[in-house]
Amino acid sequence: MLKNLLTFLLLFCLTAAAPLAPSFRIAKLHYGGGGDWYANKTSLPNLIRYCNQTLHTNIAPDEATVELDSPELLTYPFVHMTGHGNVAFTEGEAKNLRRYLIGGGFLHIDDNYGLDKFIRPEMKKVFPELDFVELPFSHPIYHQKFQFPKGLPKVHEHDAKRPQGFGLLYKGRLVCFYSYECDLGNGWEDLGTYPEDTPATHDAALRMGANLVTYALTQD
Repeated sequence: MLKNLLTFLLLFCLTAAAPLAPSFRIAKLHYGGGGDWYANKTSLPNLIRYCNQTLHTNIAPDEATVELDSPELLTYPFVHMTGHGNVAFTEGEAKNLRRYLIGGGFLHIDDNYGLDKFIRPEMKKVFPELDFVELPFSHPIYHQKFQFPKGLPKVHEHDAKRPQGFGLLYKGRLVCFYSYECDLGNGWEDLGTYPEDTPATHDAALRMGANLVTYALTQD
């Protein structure tokens, strides 16, 4: 009897100690047009690690890469897009992205400097009826686990403009958040990637990124 009990307890402990399978993955968007969709190699892995440590999420440590016309797009609760330049959506890609966002998905677009003039007309293909609107500092996305009463943190200077957070609101729901003049993804990268970045800047960027993930997972 005792031997059986010890065997049961050992198996229970081994099972309890085993890591849980990841609940989900987040993805980086692979888009056409020639822009560097692959920029910021270490940003998403660092954000994922930070969320798992501070928010106690169970996100797979390795990001996925997903194309706009892929059926797999619909399986990711959070998709990140970045780059410096050219972006081009086909009609089919725009329809699939619209289907994803209307169906409950969330897209974070991060201007890595130079993206703005390309992404705005392409997102018009997705939502012809919507325009990007600047979100007020009172918006819940700035007030999740971490408080940002003045909006987005400034990571890198480009044109001496203030950082702005824009949104696309579909039937009252924020389906896309666009960080502009902020370089949020650069702030997520490994410390030392950009010598001018301080630990405080890195931490602020990660905290804002954690807010984005939290908001995407919990909004109605």
